[in-house]
Order: sequence, then structure tokens, then C-alpha cells
Amino acid sequence: MSEGTHSTTPTTKPKQKTMPWATLIGGTIIAIIGAGVVFQVFRAEPAAATNDNSGKASLSQPAQSPALARVNGQLIPYEVVARECFDRIGEEVLENLINRTIIFQEVERRGLTVTEAEINGEVAKIAAKFNLPVDTWYQMLQTERGLSPMQYRRDVIWPMIALRKLAGEEIQISEADMQRAFQRDYGPRVRCRMIMMDNVRRANEVWEKANRAPEEFEKLARENSVEPGSRSLGGSIPPISRYSGNQSLEDAAFRLKPGEISGLIQMQNHYVILKCEGLTEQIVTDIKDVWGDLHAQLIEEKTQERVATVFEEMKKKTRIDNYLTNTSTGGNTGTADKGNYPTQIQQTGATLPGENNASPVQPAIGSQPR
Repeated sequence: MSEGTHSTTPTTKPKQKTMPWATLIGGTIIAIIGAGVVFQVFRAEPAAATNDNSGKASLSQPAQSPALARVNGQLIPYEVVARECFDRIGEEVLENLINRTIIFQEVERRGLTVTEAEINGEVAKIAAKFNLPVDTWYQMLQTERGLSPMQYRRDVIWPMIALRKLAGEEIQISEADMQRAFQRDYGPRVRCRMIMMDNVRRANEVWEKANRAPEEFEKLARENSVEPGSRSLGGSIPPISRYSGNQSLEDAAFRLKPGEISGLIQMQNHYVILKCEGLTEQIVTDIKDVWGDLHAQLIEEKTQERVATVFEEMKKKTRIDNYLTNTSTGGNTGTADKGNYPTQIQQTGATLPGENNASPVQPAIGSQPR
């Protein structure tokens, strides 16, 4: 089960060569930036940096590090598990913490608060959209997304509310906004099959074959399309609506008559060929029948857009020195000082590459959920 527009902190991942179909015809998809339910900034005691046999600095572990498992008598200690976790997901977790800290600092600077009552109310409202009790909703999140109730409240709900407050502007919905949304969500749509190519020469060859034998379009899609989701279905895609996010694709689709093949439609670095299979029936014809729900939906969409913009503006103004990736962004950027490692990173037990004497002096950021 999805939770609609809610998601945890986005992280930068390598882009796949193939462009997902959803990014071509979907509307604006805004990711909520993860942050902590209750953040407390504290100054950690300086960690004792020592040199291991490799000459690299690392955090000194307690004399009796706790064992987390025993296999035929052999212990697996905490620091081994911590290092494995750090190696696998360290960058993702660190980016999440950076984003949390940006939001937390701005919330504190403006003197804003997010109360437990607000968090509870937001969770209850979302659960109600799925006709589920809150406890069942929490169980669903744990099962399907691996989010505990604490993580969900901390990484999704708190930042959602905090960023809305930081955005601070009342959303205005015009009559034109409502009409566009009505056409997008309730208007007729074009049923099509699609072939997507990433090479213009090859796309022209496939287009010529499709025009010579339109009845072979499904086969051509299976053999040539680079979009895996629709390729396996013979080019079948969700019906294309107006105002769905890509005007050139929409215009081409709505010009077609049943059975017709489009020209090559360029979309970023890809080329799309459509075959029209007709229009869907418009079930709702009077906007008044859905005015309330549509208005609420637009408020949410525009709020998410505003929230994303506000966060990006905050991030651009914030100096971020990422010692794990050795990058600096925002503010007066430059090369990150690798010798000044935050205590938070060292506590994983990872060695600090290329440094013989690290002196962690910056405060650590920690999440202390109540």
C-alpha cells in the first residue's frame, strides 16, 4: 500500500539509462524531505582518535564492545556490524541526517514548533484516507515499507508538518487550476501503445516499420522499446490525459485517431512512437460533482510543490561539508576539510581514510525521540 505523496528523504542514486514511463506522463511528484520528530542538538564529548596498524585514524572502541551474536562460540561484536552497516548504507543515512539538520536548524531559527498533537492528528488523517485504524496503518507501514512507528513519525510526518510551517504561505486555487485538474483527473484520455527508443536512427527505422505494418506495433514494442514496463506488455501504457505533465506527448496523443501512428516525439534523450487505440469514456462530466475533493487535492499538490521549493532554497543557503563524500555545497563552497570529521561518522567504527590524526571537534547531531 502506498501513502500517496509521502516518502522518506530522497537520496541521490545513479540514474538508469532507461527513462521510467511514469516520469514521462506523470504529474509533479514531490518527495517529502525526511527529518526528526524531536531533534536535540548536543555537543558530544571529543572522541578518542587512535591509529590502527594501517596508520589510519579510527574511533577507539570500548574495551568490552558488546557482542550481538554468537555462532558456534564465535562472537560477532557491535563494531563489525556497525562497519558493515556503514559500508552499505552510510552515504544514504548521512544524507538523511544532513537534510534533517537543515530543517531542524531553520525550525529553531524561526522559533517554530511541531507538537505531538499535530503529529498524532496527521497520522490519524492519513490512516483515515485508507479507512484504517492508526494501529493497523502503522502495522502496514512496518510490513510493506519497513518503517517502524517511530521512524514514520520522525522521518515522514514531522518534516511534512515542519516544512508546511516553514513554507508559510496560504495556497490559492484559481478557477483555471480547478478546470485543468478536472480535465487531468476526470476528462477523456487517449488509450495508446508506445515504443520508446534512445537512438534516433533506430527510432526512425522502427517508425517506418510501424507505419508499413501498424498491426505489428505490439510486436515491434516487445522487440525494440527500451522502456521495460511497457515493453513486456507490448507497448501498453496508462491512458494519457491532458495536463498530466508532458505537453508534447499529450498534444501528439490527442491529435491521433484510432489506429493512427504518431510521428517521432522527442522527450529529453528519448524518442517515442504512439499508436492510438481510442478514447476513454468520461464518467464525471460536471466539475461540481467533485469540486470539494478536487480542491482539497490541489491544495495538497501545491503545498507539496511549495514545500519542495522552500527546502531547496534552504539547502542552497546552507553550507554542507560532507566528509564522507568529500564534497561541499551551498554557502561559500570549497573543498571539504577531510581532517575535521564529525563525531557522528566516527561512531560507526569506520577508519578515516588518508588521515593519521583526526580531531573531531564539531558537535554531533542526534535524534532523541520522546
